Amino acid sequence: MQAAEVRQKTPDELADMLRGLRREALNLRFQRASGQLEATSRVREVRRDIARIQTIVNQRRRAAEKEG
Repeated sequence: MQAAEVRQKTPDELADMLRGLRREALNLRFQRASGQLEATSRVREVRRDIARIQTIVNQRRRAAEKEG
């Protein structure tokens, strides 16, 4: 997922995406702990996607605070 794609989403869509990614991260942690995780690179991708979404949400929040 690219940052440009994330910036095109509405706040509600971002919240849904963030919720889903956090759920996926939890499932991946359980899979890793039980030895069932096959796609180990997915853990890194999910962490970075979560960080990317949080960064954009915070940027929007700060911009809104500056405006009003």
